[in-house]
This record gives sequence, structure tokens and C-alpha cells, in this order.
Amino acid sequence: MTLDAVDRQIILATQAGLPLVPQPYRFVARQVGISVEELMRRMEAIRESGVIRRIGAVPNHYKLGYKFNGMTVWDVNDDMIDELGAQVGRLDFVSHCYHRPRHLPDWPYNLFAMVHSKSKEGVQEKIAVIEQVLGKHCRGQTVLYSSRILKKTGLRIGG
Repeated sequence: MTLDAVDRQIILATQAGLPLVPQPYRFVARQVGISVEELMRRMEAIRESGVIRRIGAVPNHYKLGYKFNGMTVWDVNDDMIDELGAQVGRLDFVSHCYHRPRHLPDWPYNLFAMVHSKSKEGVQEKIAVIEQVLGKHCRGQTVLYSSRILKKTGLRIGG
């Protein structure tokens, strides 16, 4: 997809996040100088092309009081990882879940699932639920707690 000047303006206007106003798309359309309908059509075309991968909320868990953010990592049978990963990803307390390659012999884990809680005990309770989902297909796990936010933005283009 080739971005024209208006597409580029849309990306520049939204790449730091949608404005926190009652009608954010109307605000952006006005800022870019197009109708809301044209903005939505262009944003959908940009998304379908893959230039924008997704539009979603990126909460700051620390500011919401979730001080215990644990990346749980699991050693799961490779032949079951797609099915089990989908089940873990559907748990309402898992913010993101994905499959990563093992790096043996030091790193046997291939399934990652991020959980958040206001207490360490809360994280442990969520780990227990994931353990139940994985059952006999899990050979081991650990949790890596975050200590600070390193990055909360995607790629940005310059204006």
C-alpha cells in the first residue's frame, strides 16, 4: 500500500493514541480535515494493508494498581501448544499469550502468558488456573515479574 499525504496525516494524528474525548474519530477527522466516514474508510484500508496492525487499548497496569505483573512461561508439549495456547489466551485474566521457541538447554519454555494482579498471591492464584488448563501437557513453568515499564508504544513515523 502506498500512503498518500492524508493517510500519513491520519497515522501521525493517531500513532500516539486516540484522543481521550467523547468522539475520538470525529476529533481526528476534524484535525486531518476530512469526514469521519472518510477517516474510517482510510483507517480500515490502512489496517487491511498491514501498515496498522491493530487498534487497541494499552493500559498502564501500574497506574491501575496492578503492581504485580508476571510473565508466566511454560514448557508445553509442542504437539499441543496451539490448542493449549488458545485456551490460555481466552482466560479473562491473561492480557497476552504467545508461542516462542525454546533455547535449550537453558530455556525450555515455549508458551508465554502475561497476568496482572494487585498482589503476588493474586498472580499465584492465576498461575494455578493456567496449570489446571495445561494439565499433563505441562512439564514445567516459572514466572518473571516485571519491575518497571520499558516500552508501551509501537513504531512511530516522523512528521
